[in-house]
Amino acid sequence: MNAAVDRADFFKTLAEKSTHGIRGDYSLADDHYVINQDWGAYTPEQHALWRRLYARQARLLPGRACDLFIDSLARLNAADGIPQFEVASDALAKATGWRLVAVPGLIPDQVFFEHLANRRFPVTVWLRQPAEFDYIVEPDVFHDFFGHVPLLFDPVFADHLQEYGKGGLKALTLDGLAFLARLYWYTVEFGLIQSEQGLRVYGAGILSSGGEIDYCLTHPAPHRTAFDLERVMRTLYKIDTYQETYFVIRNFHQLFTDTQPDFTPIYARLKTLPSLPAGMLLPDEVTFPPN
Repeated sequence: MNAAVDRADFFKTLAEKSTHGIRGDYSLADDHYVINQDWGAYTPEQHALWRRLYARQARLLPGRACDLFIDSLARLNAADGIPQFEVASDALAKATGWRLVAVPGLIPDQVFFEHLANRRFPVTVWLRQPAEFDYIVEPDVFHDFFGHVPLLFDPVFADHLQEYGKGGLKALTLDGLAFLARLYWYTVEFGLIQSEQGLRVYGAGILSSGGEIDYCLTHPAPHRTAFDLERVMRTLYKIDTYQETYFVIRNFHQLFTDTQPDFTPIYARLKTLPSLPAGMLLPDEVTFPPN
């Protein structure tokens, strides 16, 4: 691979897709898109904005987020300002062998999968602007850290995410990336899980959202249906509105075991089938009622 050409093509694609331009400084990144967090460069205003974001989401977690997320978030001690990735990495490494790596922003798929496959989670370094308090187009440090990092303390979820990274590298050779992206979207980003008290959230895209964290559990409009691997991989998703369908796992062991099979024949089969609209409920499916 010609790294220079690959990086140039990536920046061009990123600039075309981004509505805010390229936010991070990619000139400082190494070949794995890793940079120094430079924690001391964050301003008092940015730390204050982080505290506002954290306080708003923390108030919404009880009765909505899964208990494992709430308990793990507390272990990060990240309420008082933008956290230092190295401190969180040391705690994660002791628990599950994961570490955080600082990145300027979005990174190429192959690089992302390589990090996950080696138990490294990429965390964006820049923070949204105050005007983006309620909604942000591209993932920032609050989404990545607050939404994703806590569950890496759980051994089962941590193993699942590593296997997802390995599967992503394989999917790149099998033209299966679109199917794998849907799996990530409907689980790691927007997944729901059953609990004795009702449905709870474990998806980072919901956990870092001020509105969808309640909508996904209580609003009558969206479908909430049991997780089925191939169903999920066939289903389109929304990137600019709340989701029309959420998929519910019984526990993280189910997520790990149901995604263990070799996806090669699954990709081949799915390529012969039409994609399903985001809001479709199949005839034999049952939707969970709102909490």
